[in-house]
Amino acid sequence: MTENAQAEEHNAPVTVADSAVPQMQDANGDIRLNDQPDGENDGPAPKRQKVDHESTSEQQAAVKPTDRSDRSRDGAAQIKPEYFISGEAQRVIHDDAAEASIATNDAVNGNPDPRDGGEKGKKGKKKKQGGQNQNRSYGHFEDSVRLCNSRTYSNEFSPKECKFGDRCNLSHDLRKYLSEGRRPDVEVLNGQCPIFETYGRCTAGWKCRFVKSHSKEIEHEDGRKELVLTTPPDTDDDPDARPGVVNVASADIKWDLAKKKVKFEKSEAYNKWLDKDADITRKLYNYKKENDEDDAAGIQELRAQFVDPPFKPSEKRKIYFGRETPVLAPLTTQGNLPFRRLCSELGAQITYSEMAMGLPLIQGQKGEWALMKAHETELAPPRFTPENGSIVEGYDNAKDLKWGAQISGNQAWVAMKTTEALVRFLPHIREINLNCGCPIDMVYQTGAGSGLLDTPSKLEKMVRGMNAVSGEVPITTKLRTGVRDGKPTAARLIERLAFGNPDTRERLGAPGCAAITLHGRSRQQRYTKKANWEYIAECAALVKSYKDQRDELTDTAMMPDASTQANTPGGKLYMIGNGDCYSHVDYFDHIDNAKVDSVMIARGAMVKPWIFEEIEKGQYLDKSSSERLGYIEKFVRYGLEAWGTDELGLGFTRRFLLEWLSFTHRYIPLGILEHLPPNLNDRPPKYRGRDDMETLLASPNYKDWIKISEMFLGPAHPNFSFQPKHKSNSYEIDAEG
Repeated sequence: MTENAQAEEHNAPVTVADSAVPQMQDANGDIRLNDQPDGENDGPAPKRQKVDHESTSEQQAAVKPTDRSDRSRDGAAQIKPEYFISGEAQRVIHDDAAEASIATNDAVNGNPDPRDGGEKGKKGKKKKQGGQNQNRSYGHFEDSVRLCNSRTYSNEFSPKECKFGDRCNLSHDLRKYLSEGRRPDVEVLNGQCPIFETYGRCTAGWKCRFVKSHSKEIEHEDGRKELVLTTPPDTDDDPDARPGVVNVASADIKWDLAKKKVKFEKSEAYNKWLDKDADITRKLYNYKKENDEDDAAGIQELRAQFVDPPFKPSEKRKIYFGRETPVLAPLTTQGNLPFRRLCSELGAQITYSEMAMGLPLIQGQKGEWALMKAHETELAPPRFTPENGSIVEGYDNAKDLKWGAQISGNQAWVAMKTTEALVRFLPHIREINLNCGCPIDMVYQTGAGSGLLDTPSKLEKMVRGMNAVSGEVPITTKLRTGVRDGKPTAARLIERLAFGNPDTRERLGAPGCAAITLHGRSRQQRYTKKANWEYIAECAALVKSYKDQRDELTDTAMMPDASTQANTPGGKLYMIGNGDCYSHVDYFDHIDNAKVDSVMIARGAMVKPWIFEEIEKGQYLDKSSSERLGYIEKFVRYGLEAWGTDELGLGFTRRFLLEWLSFTHRYIPLGILEHLPPNLNDRPPKYRGRDDMETLLASPNYKDWIKISEMFLGPAHPNFSFQPKHKSNSYEIDAEG
C-alpha cells in the first residue's frame, strides 16, 4: 500500500452473513475456510480502511468505474457489492519485501538452514541465526528410518555392497523400511509418480512416496517373493542431477572450489592490474592536490606509469530486449526452478536465477550452486519479431536463450572470480547480471547490493573486470534509483556504466555493460511507495541519447575499440524498467511512454504468473478457479521433479508452494472487480469468490494454504511447520531487489 494514498470509504456493501462464506466440511468434502479471531487480520490501526456501514443504496449506485488517471482509489480494491462480506475491513499486507531470505547454507540443497537456529557451535552455544527471517522454521521432514543408498535403487535380492559395511548406521532391511520406516504412499495425483510418469524412471527409488506406481512384488520359481523396481534408476548419474535440469555443477567441481584447487588465472591477472592502476590513480590525485595544476611535467610522469590491462575483453554474444520480451525478475526464494518453468510456459521470455552470493559460489558451497540450475525449457530462444521487417544488426536469435544468472559481490575480485567460475562451469548462460539493488541490511552493510549505488568507482571496476573475464557472455546490471529517498543517483551511475570514468574513458574505453535494469524505488523506500516511472523515463531518455554523446566523446580519428563496448547492436545499451507492473496495460504503457526497451516483472508475476500470457495476447484474462488450481498442480509436479518425490522432496515442494500461495491469494478475480485496470498495490476487503474454490484461493489464512497443498501433496509431515510472518497470517516472502 502506498504511503500517501488515502483509502476511499466503502459504499454500503450488500449484507452477507458470515455463514454465507463456504465452510470447509471435512466430512462431506465441502470447502471450509479457517476464520481468524476478531482483529487478527486488521493490521496496524492507522492503515485500516474505514468501512461505512451506514451508507445508503443511493450511494452505492453513485459508484462509477474510474479511468486510469483516477488514482484516488489507490489502496482499496473495489469489489462488486454482491461479493463483499459485511463488516470486514480492508486487508493490510506488509509488502516490505526485498531479498531478505538469503541463506548461504540451505536445507533445500542439503545443508542446514541457519534460520532454524537448532545448530550448535563451540562450547554448546547456539549459533546466531543469519538473515532477517530468524524466526522462520519449517521443521524437519524426513523418514523415521533412513534407508541406506545401497538398498535405495536396487531390487530386494540384489542390493549393492554398502561401502561402510558393518559400520553403517542406516537401515538395510527394505521391507521393514517400507512398512515401518516411512509414511505410506500418497494417493494424490492419482497415486502416480510424476517423475516416472514423465521420464520412465524415478530418481528417488524405494524412497519415493509414490513407489507403488513403479514397483511390484514378483514370485520366483522357488516360491520366494521379491520386491522389484519396474525400472531401476541409473545410480551412476550425479546425485544432484534431475531429468530436464541443466547447469548442474558436479560434486567434483564444488569440491575443487572448496579446496581452492581451481585457478582463476584471468581474474587474478586482471585484479593485479586493477590494484596497480588504482594505486597510480591515487598518486596522481594526491599529486594534483598537493602541487600546482600547471606542473605538467610531474603529472605527465605519473601518467606515463599507466599500463594497458593484461588482456582485452572477448567479443560478446549479441542479446536482445524488446517489446516482445517481457522479463521475469530475479526473485529470492520464489524465483526457484519450478516457478520459472511455469512462467516460461506462460510466456516469460527472459528469466534469471535467484540472486547468488559471489563468495560462497567461488568457495564451492552447494546451496549457492544449486541456484544456478536451469530447466531445459529456459534454453529456448526468447521471442523475436524484427520491427517493420528490419533485422537487428548482429543479433542471432537461434544462439540466444532465456536464462541468465544474477550474482552479488562487494569487491571487484569477488565479482570477477564468480563470473569466471560461472562461464567455465555453466554451459548454458545468456548473461551475468550484477545485483546493485538488494536493499536488505545483510547485503547492504557488506557493500554489496544497493551498497554499490554510492560507490560508482567500485561498481565500474566490477563491471569492467567481469566484462574482461566473461568470454562471450554479456554483463548486465540491476540498479535502484538510489540509496536515499529524494536523492536519486541512478542517472549518474548509468552514465558511468555507459562511458566509464571521465578521467579514464579515453584510455580504457567503456566498461562494457550490455543492459541496465532500473527498479524505480530507492533502498530507503523499499515498497512503501509506487515505483517512480517518471524517473525511469528520464534515465531511459538519457540512454537513448548516449549514441550521440558517444560520438561526441570519441575522437573522430579513432573509432572506439569494439572489445570495450557492450557488443549489442550498434553499441546499444538496453534499458529495462522494473516496478509495479501488473497487467498488459501497465507493460505497454511503460514501453510506449517511459520508452524502455522492456519491462521486468516481479510481484505481478508471483500474484498472477499468467501476466506474461496477457502481454502476449494483449488482453485481460479472467482465470477461473479451476485454471488457477491447474497452475498450482503444475507447480507441484515441477517441484517434485526438481526436488524429488521422497519425503524431503515433498516437504520442500510444499514449503515453496506455501510461499508462492502467500502471494497468489492476493489475486482479485477480474469478474468481481468494479473497474479496470487492477492495481498491484490495491488491497480488497474480505470477499467471497464466484465459487467455493475461488473463495478458498483468496483466503489470507496460511492454514488454508496448507489445505490447498494437501490436495496435491497429501498430509504434511508431522514435523513440518509453517509460520506466518505477520499477525495477519498473510505470510510474505522476500522478492525483488
